[in-house]
Order: sequence, then structure tokens, then C-alpha cells
Amino acid sequence: MNLQDVPKIKYSHSNNFFLLCGPCAIEGEDMALRIAEKVVSITNKLEIPYVFKGSFKKANRSRIDSFTGIGDEKALKILKKVSDTFDIPTVTDIHEIPDAKLAAQYVDVLQIPAFLVRQTDLLVAAAETGKVVNLKKGQFMSPESMKHAVQKVKDAGNNNVWITDRGTMFGYQDMIVDFRGIPTMRHFAPTILDVTHSLQQPNQMSGVTGGRPDMIETIARAGIVNNVDGLFIETHFDPANAKSDGANMLHLDYLEKLLTNLVIIRKTINSL
Repeated sequence: MNLQDVPKIKYSHSNNFFLLCGPCAIEGEDMALRIAEKVVSITNKLEIPYVFKGSFKKANRSRIDSFTGIGDEKALKILKKVSDTFDIPTVTDIHEIPDAKLAAQYVDVLQIPAFLVRQTDLLVAAAETGKVVNLKKGQFMSPESMKHAVQKVKDAGNNNVWITDRGTMFGYQDMIVDFRGIPTMRHFAPTILDVTHSLQQPNQMSGVTGGRPDMIETIARAGIVNNVDGLFIETHFDPANAKSDGANMLHLDYLEKLLTNLVIIRKTINSL
């Protein structure tokens, strides 16, 4: 698909990577608008095509007492307000078949979580909305096997599909990014590197996922060097107190410097 086909997308001809960025979960209207405003300011300055990311609910948590959301429709309406306020597209993940039709009323891109990317009926339901479908590569899957997930979406009549690599399980409590997978998956669909989830350290004894946010720039730079089409970065102005995935989110204060460096690297790569 062409990036310019995404509703409200800006700078699609800038020859930059595109960015999916925002908090892990929608915790409230004020926090969503605050984060969006900052990222929009940065991406306008750097001419980066931008899609605001926020989960309207978190269905896959380590513990039953973990935060799952503020209410489905309430969170989706906040995503719509972000889109309307800043004239930008939005993305959220879906977990069940009815979520597809519900979320499609409010957002521009439907994301399939990594653990669910083999669920055929869910992929078909997302595809049938006509929205862009972003497929997270399962931690348990090879890059080559994502060909079949992409084909399911296309066979359902929707060619607007992306792939996002979010790392591969390495041992029991860590992730690793195999950069050999980027050119492989780019043969199937535009490919995004999920920088922050790739640095998760799941299945910790406490039941709370850990992470390595100090490695965010290292992984992001490697993705840009290897011609990834887009980056996925979760960010928050107070990661330590975020209600979901705070351990691997980037502090909002560090985002501009990171993206500035990555744009410089992309320009260099484009000139080679």
C-alpha cells in the first residue's frame, strides 16, 4: 500500500520513515492530548509521517489485577478526539472479532497483537472493515511465516496491510531483534520495527513485564540503517507511573533528540 492512502497522514513524500507513537494505553483524555501535542510538534518539525498510537484496552496482561483500560467506548472517543484535534491518523489494537467493527468507527489503523496474529477470523474481521491492518509479528514466528498472515488480509479483500516486528523470544525472559527479518518481511508488506516492545523482558517473577529502555536508540538506529519503513515507539511523560508497560517506554522528553538523530541517519542511508 502507499503511505499517502492513510487518512490524514502528513509528509508522506518526505522520504522519511513513518512513525507510530503514543502511550501504551489510553489512561485519560488529558494525558492522550498532552502526548499527542508533543509528538505532533516534533514530527511536524522533522517532517515525519505520524500516526498516534494508543490501546483502548489491554486484554493481554500478566496478572488479573493489572490495568486493562478506562472503558472501551470512552477510550475510543478519546482516540477520535486526538485525531480531530490534531488532524492525524490513529491506531489501536483489537483482541476480539467484535472489536474490529467497534474500533473502526473511531480509528484509521487496526493493529493485531503479536499473540493473536495467527487468529484467522480476527484478521479477516479487521480486513473487512477496510481500515489499514497492522500485523504484529508473533514472538514465536519466523519472518518468513508472516507472509501467510499478510495473505489472509489480502484474501479478505484488503491490500492495506503492514507488518510490525516486535522481537523474537530469546530464552524465557528476554527478546531479541533479528534484523535479517526486515528485508524478508518487506517483500510481503511495508515493515515497521517496534522498538519499545522489542526491549521487553517478559514473564518476570513479579508478574510485571520488565524492559531495557536504555537500548531504545540502539535498536532504533539499527532499524533505520536496515531500511525499515516505519518505527513504533511507545512514549509517556511519566513512564514510571504509567498504567501499562512503563518499564520499556521512552520518556517523552527524550523523543525529539532520538527522532532528530534517526532522521539524520535516514538521510545518510537514502544517499547511499
